Amino acid sequence: MQNEELSQSRAALETSRLRYFDLYDLAPVGYCTLSEAAANPGLILEANLTAATLLGVARGKLVKQAFSRFISSEGADTFHLLRKQLSETGTAAPCELQMVRQDGTPFWVRLEATAAQDNAGSLTRIVISDISSRKEVEDALYKAGALQRAIFNSANFSSIATDASGVIQIFNVGAERMLGFAAIDVMNKITPADISDPQEVIERAQTLSAELETPIAPGFEALVFKASRGIEDIYELTYIRKDGSRFPALVSVTALRDAQNSIIGYLLIGTDNTARKRIETERARLDQALKDKNVELEKAKTVAEKANLAKSEFLSSMSHELRTPLGAILGFAQLLESGTPLPTSSQNKSIAQILKAGWYLLELINEILDLAQIESGKLSLSMEPVALSEVMCECEAMIEPQAKKSGIDLTFERFELPCFVQADRTRVKQVLINLLSNAIKYNKEDGSVSVTATLIDQNLIRISVRDSGAGLSPQQLAQLFKPFNRLGQEENDTEGTGIGLVVSKRLIEWMGGKIGVESTVGEGSVFWIELKLIPEPQVLAAAAETLAPDQLPVEGAAPLRTLLYVEDNPANLMLVEDLVARRPDIHLLSAADGYRGIKIARDAVPDVILMDINLPGISGLQALRILAEDPATAHIPVIALSANAMQRDIDKGLEAGFFGYLTKPIKVAEFMSTLDVALQFAAAERNNAAHKESAC
Repeated sequence: MQNEELSQSRAALETSRLRYFDLYDLAPVGYCTLSEAAANPGLILEANLTAATLLGVARGKLVKQAFSRFISSEGADTFHLLRKQLSETGTAAPCELQMVRQDGTPFWVRLEATAAQDNAGSLTRIVISDISSRKEVEDALYKAGALQRAIFNSANFSSIATDASGVIQIFNVGAERMLGFAAIDVMNKITPADISDPQEVIERAQTLSAELETPIAPGFEALVFKASRGIEDIYELTYIRKDGSRFPALVSVTALRDAQNSIIGYLLIGTDNTARKRIETERARLDQALKDKNVELEKAKTVAEKANLAKSEFLSSMSHELRTPLGAILGFAQLLESGTPLPTSSQNKSIAQILKAGWYLLELINEILDLAQIESGKLSLSMEPVALSEVMCECEAMIEPQAKKSGIDLTFERFELPCFVQADRTRVKQVLINLLSNAIKYNKEDGSVSVTATLIDQNLIRISVRDSGAGLSPQQLAQLFKPFNRLGQEENDTEGTGIGLVVSKRLIEWMGGKIGVESTVGEGSVFWIELKLIPEPQVLAAAAETLAPDQLPVEGAAPLRTLLYVEDNPANLMLVEDLVARRPDIHLLSAADGYRGIKIARDAVPDVILMDINLPGISGLQALRILAEDPATAHIPVIALSANAMQRDIDKGLEAGFFGYLTKPIKVAEFMSTLDVALQFAAAERNNAAHKESAC
């Protein structure tokens, strides 16, 4: 019997314990018990499920952690004061502070702390209540109240509130500043109509009466009639200040309603419109002046375009008209020179004079056309990486015979390191040859010409052509780059047009460089050009790489394919030739301009075409269009290979119909991969055509 009672007591005690822990764990607040032992003060000894949930930690992992670890840096001082107060007095007032969850999320709590004792020693029991929602509401209300106060007290616009009959009840700081009245002067005394232009109020009443087809009396009713009907209303009218001065205002009107939707008053918010009106007036004046100027400029542009077009047409026509008889003169003169019987000594002298004058005239025509193209903005440049050492070697080879003929000692400085510039290779050579030719022509007997290259900085190089001629005076230097001005040299028998330096200056500037001269009378001159340096293109190193064995085709494994490369730059052509030489399955054809490329494409029908964009005659884009419109060549994949590497250039090329778009410097792997894809496409197209033909 005693054992049975003991069992019942134990069961009742267990039930009571479980009920307690259910209530403890499921309480709407968090409970934590902290140790106050000297060894580990503030360590969590026990926590309920609510506390663990609030702190975002499993209860098993929460125990043994420092409670302060969950106090935010903003709440640390408040928590420190609470613990200090508790340790000194045994009690502490509840406090509100910000805690952080395990994941770092902050939230607001109300902490209550009490001191306690048990067998383990001193303890602190803490109750945690989540007050985040209340704090958010309080914060929102505070911000809203502060915002409302700031808006109402703003001096930048007037806020005038009236009762239902229109008598002013509120007159804010902005209204006082704009209108010059103190609030006490107008509140419960006048309506907004009394501070508005009376004639404008009458006109507004008349306009609204006609618009809404209902009679509206002049006065306050005219100012708020739309708002009273629930219609949005913003209008302009003139306010009258206390001192009688006037200013334009932009007014927004809102009806104020109670909980039963009855109108209890009106709110008129106004801004001083003076500055905007002044700006609008000034803008209208400027717009009209701009329109007048645009009309004037458009007329001038039309006149200039017509004049430019007429000049271009004239030069083109004159070029054709002059070249036709000039061709006959030079042709027949050369026939006479080498004819049978050979001309006499006297006749040879005459023929030499004819040829000399003819070639000079041809040079003059070419330079005039170059200058005309530059000035009209129609000159096309093929910008690409250019190795200056190669250009200098080519210039030396071209100019050396002229120097020897004139008895001039010619020296070129050798480049110790490779130097590359972004330029049109042909035009750089044209400029240097012009400077060298002038240095030889206008030199003294047994004189010298030296060419040097100097690094101005890591991004700029200067090429100088120094001669030992007579030099130029300051007056001559001032006239140097003017067309057809030969600085008095026309009086002797030295050939020249007076255009070469002008063309050279325009070309160098078009390529982003500079040209200049330094000269001393009796000592000679130094003409120089400056160009921006670019890093050495990787294509040179890449071209020398050995293709991996699996890239080399098996001999006899595939039929010979034909590749046509349309390119006017010899260096680029040489590189592609070297690359294609590694592919015995590909036969390379080449063309130096678009028209020649189209003809070869129609005659040979290659498997793939590589096309430069900037070509003499017609561009690569125009050539592509012609090939695409011809049934005989429309199926051939055409790959662009260009120094135009901007994304807009690539997009433009692909939209035009290029099969692929490769940029210079060439990347060997990309080049070979794109070429293989194009060849596979061509083979597939050829097989499809064969199947269709056999099916027929």
